[in-house]
Amino acid sequence: MRQNTSFLRNLFLYKCLFALIFWNHVSLSAEDELFTSASNNFPEDHSNHQSKANFGWVVIQNTTESLSLSEIRDENVENLVALLSNFRQGSRLQNLTLTNVSVVWNALMEIFQTVWHSSIEYFNINNATQLSDIKSYHFDYSGTSMKALTMKKIIITDLYFVQDDLYRIFADMNIADMTIADSEMIHMLCPSSKSPFRYLNFLKNDLTDFLFQKCDNLLQLETLILQKNKFESLRKVSFMTSRMKSLRYLDMSSNLLRHEGADARCQWAESLSELDLSSNQLVDAVFECLPANVRKLSLRNNQISTVPRGAAELKSLEELNLASNRLADLPGCGGFPSLQLLNVEMNSILTPSADFFQSCPRVRELQAGHNPFKCSCELQAFIGLERRSGGKLFGWPAAYVCEYPQGLRGTELKDFHLSRLACNTALLLVTALLLTLLLVAAVAFLCIRLDVPWYVRMTWQWTQTKRRAWHDPAGDRGAALQFHAFVSYSERDSLWVKNELIPSLEKGEGCVQLCQHERNFIPGKSIVENIINCIEKSYKSIFVLSPNFVQSEWCHYELYFAHHKLFSENSNSLILILLEPIPPYLIPARYHKLKALMAKRTYLEWPKERSKRALFWANLRAAISINLPISCEAN
Repeated sequence: MRQNTSFLRNLFLYKCLFALIFWNHVSLSAEDELFTSASNNFPEDHSNHQSKANFGWVVIQNTTESLSLSEIRDENVENLVALLSNFRQGSRLQNLTLTNVSVVWNALMEIFQTVWHSSIEYFNINNATQLSDIKSYHFDYSGTSMKALTMKKIIITDLYFVQDDLYRIFADMNIADMTIADSEMIHMLCPSSKSPFRYLNFLKNDLTDFLFQKCDNLLQLETLILQKNKFESLRKVSFMTSRMKSLRYLDMSSNLLRHEGADARCQWAESLSELDLSSNQLVDAVFECLPANVRKLSLRNNQISTVPRGAAELKSLEELNLASNRLADLPGCGGFPSLQLLNVEMNSILTPSADFFQSCPRVRELQAGHNPFKCSCELQAFIGLERRSGGKLFGWPAAYVCEYPQGLRGTELKDFHLSRLACNTALLLVTALLLTLLLVAAVAFLCIRLDVPWYVRMTWQWTQTKRRAWHDPAGDRGAALQFHAFVSYSERDSLWVKNELIPSLEKGEGCVQLCQHERNFIPGKSIVENIINCIEKSYKSIFVLSPNFVQSEWCHYELYFAHHKLFSENSNSLILILLEPIPPYLIPARYHKLKALMAKRTYLEWPKERSKRALFWANLRAAISINLPISCEAN
């Protein structure tokens, strides 16, 4: 509504006139009473009253463009009609607002009829309560200056009346714009003839799917707002619009709309280019029932989980709002070749597709913020998309925040980084494979170098022998110690053992009982088992060391088991005799235990001089010394 600079001055003059003429008839509001007190200061001369009234009246008629009145009752309707009758066509008054109107139906119609034949173009009624006694009224629509009617919070108190008597008055109004909002209106009739309506706003009423069905008289209607009503069938809404040949904008938001699917055929107005279906109960099937030529489409706050690939192509669609739905990924543009703006905020998108802009080359703005992003390798490509897109991500970076995992919650996507190796599966696999091969090669080399397989095999043999011994009958186990010493030597050194060692220890004073493999191994048992049994039944183990010893596989076995006994029983049971010097380079790598023993333990060296041999045998007997219940005669 327009107001000029003289509005306040003219409104004061109008109030004075209103108080003078209708003092005894019109019930004024609190604001009017303020101006009434000002009118009492006029001179008592009635001619002066009339003069000032006439002057003020001329001012109102010729300069006032907007007028607001409140507290309209049945008792002052007649005076109001008389006042408005003075604003004939040609007057400057164009905007009239009535607030808090409480009159019967006929009184309201008289006000409407008077306004219809005045200079008023924009008529607003706010909060009309107790509208009653509705009956048929013959309304004269001819010769009007009216362009727009706005009615808000219209309350009808009649319980029983003829619907046509109410709705026909408004349906047949010959104006361009009409708004009836927040009035609990349950229906509206189709105009009786071709209507000039271009704009209809029925916000926040109780209208249903029966509105304007098969209505052919809204051919000029361009904008239709039906927000916050009780529409349920999207298919019926489409058929409602099919006969509105000029309809461009339709707002069906905040209703109860649903669409059943492929069997429900839809037929929209071909001219419809902007459609708002937000805050309804629509699912994926809605894409089967959309206007073919729509350019702007809002499906915000519905129950859509995906955009079907087989949906009808919307070649003209430029803006699509899918915010506050259940989408798990960015939709493709296969059915929307002209799409320029997409809003998918507040969905369930964890890892958006990074190839979105490749499938949607014409999109200039993507609003994908406020989703529960999962910060992982899959999201790295989308983060890189922002750098390549040149600012096409609306709200970046504040609206793009990690939700998962818990440790990264609240981190902006721009601050989330992972190495290329961590996110490249192929590269990671190749690297892991190479590292595994290197590790295996290193382990294999060490195993071969340290003769690990041999030690594993010996440990297994020792374990198996122990297990068999444990399960043998008690009579087969024999005594705990039967020999003073077990002799381990190379077959090539057997002559020294038989001619020197055995005779010198087993004959003469303090005879020693020796365990020798040739005479004490039990037939039928494995060599390893015999070696273990002999070592365990002997108090000491004598090893005759020479270059031949280190070349013998069986000597190595005997040394290994004897060394195992040394550590398992924490005993000092090893006696080393160095028969011949052993150059270090002749000792194989697997004899590292022998090297350690020779480095840490004292050994007896066989003397070449005969004069020193008596001392050698004495020291050897001393090392073996133990009292066993064995007689020399038993040998």
